[in-house]
Amino acid sequence: MAAQRPYRVTVVCTGNICRSPMGEFILRERFEDAGLGGVVEVDSAGTHSWEVGSPADPRTLAALARNGHGDFGGRDHVARKFEPSWLSEVDLVLAADAGHHRELTRLARTPEQRAKIRLFRSFDPDAARSGMLDMDDPWYGDDSSFDQTYAEVVAAADGVVAHVRRELDQGNS
Repeated sequence: MAAQRPYRVTVVCTGNICRSPMGEFILRERFEDAGLGGVVEVDSAGTHSWEVGSPADPRTLAALARNGHGDFGGRDHVARKFEPSWLSEVDLVLAADAGHHRELTRLARTPEQRAKIRLFRSFDPDAARSGMLDMDDPWYGDDSSFDQTYAEVVAAADGVVAHVRRELDQGNS
């Protein structure tokens, strides 16, 4: 019997050095904790090529460390740009804000590809109720801005894990 391919999640922001790596690393940890680390792969990318080749922003890694997270890829992270061809390979694309969502949707060629694209914070019940689904961009801020982004990612992470678990249980990978 052939092995089932992993369920693939890609987190997307602008440059792939702040929000999307933070989402990537937290989701990796959450999937591992949920016993899904062997069947779910998480990566990240940016909508622009400005930071391609750059490491994760040190403030992102510092926010994770302040909150007791181990290294789930932070030291090895290299920013990259999201490629349209990935939409046929990835199961769930998590956009950091509405601008990223629009850009990714523009790249989608089919209704099935468009359906894979969601706002990261749409998995946070409080954010969904309030309609405040954009993840704050910490780039121009200080540590408190990165802590705010961290809180937004953490608030949605369990919802992402629950969604993926349902997808896997339904055999939709």
